[in-house]
Amino acid sequence: MKRADLHLHTRASDGELSPADLVRTAADARLDVIAITDHDTIGGVAEALAAAAGTPVRVIAGVEVSSRHGNDEIHVLGYHVAPDAPSLLAHEGGALGRRQERAREMVRRLQSLGVAVEYEDVLRAAGTDARAIGRPHVARAMVATGQVRSVGEAFDRFLGDAGTAFVPTELPSVRTAIEMIRAAGGVAVWAHPDPRQFDAAIRDFAEWGLSGVECFRPTTPPSDAKHFRSVARELGLWPSGGSDWHGPYRSRLGDFFIPVEDVQEVVDAGGAG
Repeated sequence: MKRADLHLHTRASDGELSPADLVRTAADARLDVIAITDHDTIGGVAEALAAAAGTPVRVIAGVEVSSRHGNDEIHVLGYHVAPDAPSLLAHEGGALGRRQERAREMVRRLQSLGVAVEYEDVLRAAGTDARAIGRPHVARAMVATGQVRSVGEAFDRFLGDAGTAFVPTELPSVRTAIEMIRAAGGVAVWAHPDPRQFDAAIRDFAEWGLSGVECFRPTTPPSDAKHFRSVARELGLWPSGGSDWHGPYRSRLGDFFIPVEDVQEVVDAGGAG
């Protein structure tokens, strides 16, 4: 049985490993197919593809685009995208600037709350090869400077959507995200859908060109996964899945995987749009 994990992050966004180290770790974990899906950047894809050459690991070029639907933030995974696609490069340039300013504003809010953290601490926590600065980097900086005991505490008290230092950001619509991914030669998959949003939104997303739904995740209850997959099949969408792995601080890569045959349509999609 071949094993897949189609949702992985590197240090190009908020993962802990470089793209090359992630590929080596995936090989050690006996994963056969992985997707590099960093937040709003394809900056880690080329290194991962180069690292996979001559190994048993197949790397799918991907991205995770942050978007908005009404008042909800929705993440759309793009698989088999062209890393030099103008649509993605234009999005990346704008998104990375907005992410940096958002992180700066979160630091300012934390300081106003008496939390002694600097933006330079965030950059150190992110590392020199990070392109997409995000809340996990702010959280890690807070841990490194002794302001909180854990990343979880940072989110629970300050950085979560209801936290006192949370800062919303301007995002493209889901429809725009799907169109952007398709313009890059890829296929679009709804990442970690919220069961409270799913039934009300999935038909619109499908009409706009969505190709699949992330049904299989470590934290998705089996009943939700079954419902997501049933509705996806009803609408002619493909099931997908992945661990959303950011690094060993959460779990060991390979502890969660999907049989490739269960996500075959996504794996084989190639340049289909």
